[in-house]
Amino acid sequence: MAQNIPELYGSLVFNDRIMRNKLPKDMYKALKKTIQNGTHLELDVANSVAVAMKEWAIENGATHYTHWFQPMTNVTAEKHDSFISPAGDGQVIMDFSGKELVKGEPDASSFPSGGLRATFEARGYTAWDPTSPAFIKDGTLYIPTAFCSYSGEALDKKTPLLRSMETLNREAVKILHLLGNQDVKHVSTTVGPEQEYFLVDKDLYSKRRDLIFCGRTLIGAPAPKGQEMEDHYFGALKPRVAAYMHDLDMELWKLGIPAKTKHNEVAPAQHELAPVFDTTNVAVDHNQLTMEVMKKVADKHHMVCLLHEKPFEGINGSGKHNNWSMITDDGVNLLDPGKTPAENTQFLVFLMAVIKAVDDYADVLRISVASPGNDHRLGANEAPPAIVSIFLGDELTEVLKSIEKDEYFSNHGAVQMDIGAKVLPHFVKDNTDRNRTSPFAFTGNKFEFRMLGSAASVANPNIILNTAVAESLRQFSEKLKDVPAENMEHAVHELLKTVIKDHKRVIFNGNGYTDEWVAEAEKRGLYNLKTTPDALPMFISPKNVRLFLEHKIFTEQEIHSRYEIWLENYIKILHIESNTMCEMIQKDLMPALLSYMEQIARTASMKKAVSPDISTSGEAALLKKLTGLQEHMDHCLETLKADTLDAEKLSGSDSLAGAKAYQTKVLSDMETLRSYADQAETLLPDALLPYPTYGKLLFSI
Repeated sequence: MAQNIPELYGSLVFNDRIMRNKLPKDMYKALKKTIQNGTHLELDVANSVAVAMKEWAIENGATHYTHWFQPMTNVTAEKHDSFISPAGDGQVIMDFSGKELVKGEPDASSFPSGGLRATFEARGYTAWDPTSPAFIKDGTLYIPTAFCSYSGEALDKKTPLLRSMETLNREAVKILHLLGNQDVKHVSTTVGPEQEYFLVDKDLYSKRRDLIFCGRTLIGAPAPKGQEMEDHYFGALKPRVAAYMHDLDMELWKLGIPAKTKHNEVAPAQHELAPVFDTTNVAVDHNQLTMEVMKKVADKHHMVCLLHEKPFEGINGSGKHNNWSMITDDGVNLLDPGKTPAENTQFLVFLMAVIKAVDDYADVLRISVASPGNDHRLGANEAPPAIVSIFLGDELTEVLKSIEKDEYFSNHGAVQMDIGAKVLPHFVKDNTDRNRTSPFAFTGNKFEFRMLGSAASVANPNIILNTAVAESLRQFSEKLKDVPAENMEHAVHELLKTVIKDHKRVIFNGNGYTDEWVAEAEKRGLYNLKTTPDALPMFISPKNVRLFLEHKIFTEQEIHSRYEIWLENYIKILHIESNTMCEMIQKDLMPALLSYMEQIARTASMKKAVSPDISTSGEAALLKKLTGLQEHMDHCLETLKADTLDAEKLSGSDSLAGAKAYQTKVLSDMETLRSYADQAETLLPDALLPYPTYGKLLFSI
């Protein structure tokens, strides 16, 4: 039976239509004013909203509510409270107040805090974010909230994200007014995060302790076929996958998540979902919710959704492309070149603000996507390198060269035009090839930041991007604020020339995978922060601390706490991976290997018993090879255990030194051990392996 999609869409969301119908007119207007202007929410308005929200939630089957927040992990957190309130006569009423709507008090001591909170300082607060709509999931009303400590420090990702959005809004409006665009009152950033993922059979998944504990395979020989035939990308959806995607769309649409595009990705068992753009904080909430729903729906189809950045060695990992732009309250995309001279000037100023921001803060942009899983992915065939650069395409690059040199610009043989500060040819969007090797690519009316890993929260990169661009715009305003109107055109032109000269080094339209580009990037003075321990110390460098403090994105304590949390997270992940690998080798692979060696030895003995003249050279050669691999694995296991213990001890006194020890020694040990384990796996019969092979995992659905 066909479903009414417009009726289904947002049916579980307390959206504007519901609020308009449920709230008294004056309360609705007051709430809209809060949402649009960021003004304080009065308690009487909160009480009115709470009553309407409770009634709507109960009508839709909800019995509980939760303040849904994003602590310093890559997952969300929630504590469920029922609506019931004792009435004093053995009965209960369903109650929900404005105070309960706007503030909650979860325990803050058990979440990562980087030293901001001691265990005995347990109190934390959640505060309603009215700009992100509440929704119903599994019989509970979910209220998106920020999360802070008793003393006010941000313990989450939403709080600094909202701060960064307001910072960019303030600086963008200021520069637009200087450029003569007085009508704009507000500028929002928008994001459309594309989400890649793998689907594997649940029964097969449950037999692999590395997938269960780590989200990625730590050992595993390649399947006879991988992605080399290039037959999976955009291929016909298999029935089981198509059914999953259909149900996923339905569930996301109910929650008001604008899932738009779905298709097979490059690697076998890999797929992608892309939504329509939304305001940044809503897009971040939606992406967190999307990842949760992906896993939940996969379970109903007896599958598991893998969101690790590199779940399988030797084939593409999964990323999350952060499509980012800025839009005014009157609907103008500030990264759209436009057709008129005023739009051209506006576009060029904001374009150069982004280019300058990426060049000035490439190090902290790299940090915003840093994780152990993403370290495996960056620089591989499907992902951009760890060097942050910008792809503009040939035509736009030539436009900037013309501005820098005060030359006329010729658009494919068309009449030459004065490029000045005002005139820019209206070129067709996406008139250049898509550069999949570029970490940060201009794609017509937006920038696509392609370095994110699939499991990551998109909050971190957008906090950095918003803040860095706001800083560029602030510097532009400082240079232009005292310029008379009659001189503004010339001043803007000179400003653009200077910025292009100072920051053109970050523009690169070529192949980011080549050794030549690595050498060229070094000559240009660009960062090449290959691993998370290489990158993280840059977060607390003076220039980055100054950026966050001046724009009030983080306090100094919050900056250092995040640095410590990221280091601790890196250490914990690699420690878990090391322990899991040791278990798999000792409890899964080694017993299978010894069993097979015993079978071979028995076979050789039986052959000799039949006739002493029968050759057993094949069995002897295989036994020798397997014995050698066993001895190598035994040695590597002991080395891995010892180095893990040393790294763990070091981490207790020096987090950075510990992280580097895990990266340089433990990871190296794991790679060496894996090489022998994978060789052994290729020689073992599948029937003896207690875990499924790559071939089964990737081609079973």
